[in-house]
Order: sequence, then structure tokens, then C-alpha cells
Amino acid sequence: MSRALDGLVVLDLTRQFCASLSAAFLGDFGARVIRLELLPVEVKETLGQWNYEADLIHRNKESLALDPQSERGRQLLAELTTRADAIVTDMTHDELAAIGIDYAGASTLRPDIVFGRLSGFGPKGPDRDLPAIDELAAARTGMMPILPQPGQPPVYTGAGAMHASVMLAFGVVMALFHRLRSGEGQEVDVSLFGANMYGAALDLQAFLAIGKGDRLLNPISRLDVSNPMSGSLYPSADGRWVTLTMPDTDRWWPVFSKMVGIAADDPRFDNHDKRTEINRLDLIKELEQAFRKGSGTYWRQAFMDNQMSADIIEQFDYPANDPQVAANRYIIELEHPSFGKLKSLGFPIFMSDSTARLDRLAPCIGQHTGQVLHELLDYPVEAIHQLTAAGVVA
Repeated sequence: MSRALDGLVVLDLTRQFCASLSAAFLGDFGARVIRLELLPVEVKETLGQWNYEADLIHRNKESLALDPQSERGRQLLAELTTRADAIVTDMTHDELAAIGIDYAGASTLRPDIVFGRLSGFGPKGPDRDLPAIDELAAARTGMMPILPQPGQPPVYTGAGAMHASVMLAFGVVMALFHRLRSGEGQEVDVSLFGANMYGAALDLQAFLAIGKGDRLLNPISRLDVSNPMSGSLYPSADGRWVTLTMPDTDRWWPVFSKMVGIAADDPRFDNHDKRTEINRLDLIKELEQAFRKGSGTYWRQAFMDNQMSADIIEQFDYPANDPQVAANRYIIELEHPSFGKLKSLGFPIFMSDSTARLDRLAPCIGQHTGQVLHELLDYPVEAIHQLTAAGVVA
């Protein structure tokens, strides 16, 4: 079965998790992703353990190692650029210019190239050259102080990096689609700052519309939610957390009240305004007591039996063993040559006719150097041996 990006050649010049994962997403859907390892390479010690990070962010890639400090190495890099449809990188402007593969240099070599770059704070402005570090980008977003309970330190979720991974892959694919129709290449920049801002899109958009109110965009105690039946958390008998998402309380109240042991016609809570405003704190207190009477497992079953919009907050062991996750290939099993059968994150995008596949695990450094030079640049075996002996490639 063919895949959506079959035939595309992508050069991977990445060093960070999220940009490397962007390139892996392209490889999942058929692109030939060639990871360029710039010599000398610092090899990370794995102490005999599975390098689980590499097998996530470098899956479906080939590896070519070359020395960009040598004139011959830079020539090879230029030749590879002429054969590439896209470059994905997170290197700084200065680093890219030094090896001749910033956007200006790459587009001179191949005018229709798509150049996807992850930055920290965007391609323009006074902070364009600040490091691409997600924690620092997230710190400026405004979201971290409103996540914890009041009085607790700000919370860094790490979600912005994943938003950036997807946005960068999406931007590259959009630019490739534009090139297909126009013949024009272009530069694509996705910043960690912008991605973190969109991670807080609903809250940030609310701030832009109405500003910061007493409750809006401030930390709110879970015991002070505006609607006790929506966005609220309650502990169960075994210390797990119940989460409710029923903003239209009139719709849910007849069944919900019976489930938690409150009379449906209790005059304190017999309409939406009483539940969410007049007697809001009383209802919170009642629900606190009610949910402490059953375990998390009990409440999940009760929610399912009554078709409630509610659930139990799980830890990672839940998706790791959930048949729903396996059915949709969000986690896949792979056969590792050194460590046997393992579980790894799969594919978050479903396509009915050109599905993502795991064709290969993360390559060793330089594993495909000779193969790529021969297949992509038509170098004969003897020339590749000479380049290897001279230390230009490895």
C-alpha cells in the first residue's frame, strides 16, 4: 500500500526531541528521511538499556554521517540539498549559515526547497535568536500560573513541545502542497513560544476578548469551581480523582443526582441557577462526601452504566494497557533485535488508505551513509570508500 508522502526526500538536521519527532512523523507516512549526523558525533551512553527515545524520534529514518567542517563534507551536504524536497532543522541561524544550509543557502542550491525550522520565539523580532527551550517558551505564555491550585508553584506541562512537533510537520506538508501547485519553495518557522500560546488558545483568546477577571485566568481551587458538575474534581474512596464535564446541569441532573444519592427534587438544587450560583458551595460539599463513598473503579462503572459525561483520572499504566489504544495503534508492539518485544508510541494520525507504518527502528550513526550516497547521489563504491578513509563521511 502506498503512503501519502512516498517519494519525498527529507533531510533531518535536528537535535531536539520535538523537531526530530516532526521529521519522524513525515517518515511514518512514507517520506525518505535522511538524518544527517554532523561529525564529530557525541555518542550517548545507554548502559545496555533500550534507547527508547531514539526509537521514537528517529524511527523510519536513515542515518548519514559527514564532516561539515571539511570542504568535501560541505560539498556533499550541498549535493544532498539539491536532491532534497524538504529540510527539517532546529539549528540556529548562525550554525546553519556556517555550513551553508540556512534557508538562503539551501534555496540557492534548490530554489523550490521547503525549509522547516523549529525556533524558540519565531523568525522575527528581538528574540529571534534566543535558544529553543520549551520550558523558557512556556514560561512566557501566561498559562503556567493558572494551572495549579491557589498558592502552589506554576506548573510546566511540556505540552507545548508536542504542539510544536505537530505544527512543524503540518507546516512542512502545507508548504509542499503549495509547491506542488506553484512550483515555489519557502521557509516554514514554528516556534515553541507560538506553539505554547496555541496550547493555551482558549484561555488566551478569552483574555484578548475580555481581559483578566476575578475568576477568569486566575488559579481556582477545585473547591471553588463555578459549576460543581463541570471542570470539577473530587477524590474517590481510594484516592483517585473523579472529573465531571456536564456544563448543562439541567440535562444531567435527574440521573446524576440519583447516582450520587441526592434527591432530584432537593429544593437546594432543583434548577441550574441553584446548582451553579445560589447553592454552589453546598452542592460541592455534597459531592465531596458522595464521591468519597466509592472507589474509582466503582464510579467509572457507575458513569458508564448511566452514560454520564465523567471519568476517572488515570496514570500512564492505563493507556499502556488499554485495548482502545491498541486498536487505534496509539501504542504499538515492536520486535527489537536486542531487547525483544517492546511497546512504543505508535501513530496519532489515522488515514484509511495510506496508513503510517513502522518500517525501521532508529538507525545507528552513519548506518546508511554508503547506501544514501550511492542511491541518491550516484556515488560509486570506490568513491564512498575514499570519502570514508579521508574522514569526510562515516
